[in-house]
Amino acid sequence: MFTLPSFWNLIISTLVFFIAARYLQGYLEKRGLAKGMTPSILVFILASGVSWGSGEIVDWTQEKIQGPQLVVQASGDLSQLLTMIGQEPQAVITKLKESGSK
Repeated sequence: MFTLPSFWNLIISTLVFFIAARYLQGYLEKRGLAKGMTPSILVFILASGVSWGSGEIVDWTQEKIQGPQLVVQASGDLSQLLTMIGQEPQAVITKLKESGSK
């Protein structure tokens, strides 16, 4: 199941992207590739791959240190949620209608 990346994943992978892009661009210029669309796309794809890999390493490391994180699924059914917290769904709907008409 898809899970959101951790805070550290976002921070480190963003930093790694910019560092990798700068390094790759300098490397390609040193090799004599002219600036243009093709080298820019190549730099973007390679820097994205390095960034994604670093983010995966961060998440893997965090999971090894803290253990697996729980996956929370939100219920889309409001009446189930209201029943679970101990309120009758019909009473809440009636209160909402009354407060909206005032």
